Amino acid sequence: MFSNKLKELRESNELTQIALAEKLGVTRQNICDWENRRSETDFAMLIKIADFFDISLDELLGRKEI
Repeated sequence: MFSNKLKELRESNELTQIALAEKLGVTRQNICDWENRRSETDFAMLIKIADFFDISLDELLGRKEI
């Protein structure tokens, strides 16, 4: 699931919510809301996040290989 994966990636890269927000050009509240499933992001931001962490969209969204 996206929210869990985002938090896992952020923490494994030793980034605070503020630091990640600055790198993505969003607010810390956006990161917090995404991690806590209070809101969703758009497709363009999903791509930006996947690119930032150098992973596929499938991996970011928690999708297993078929």
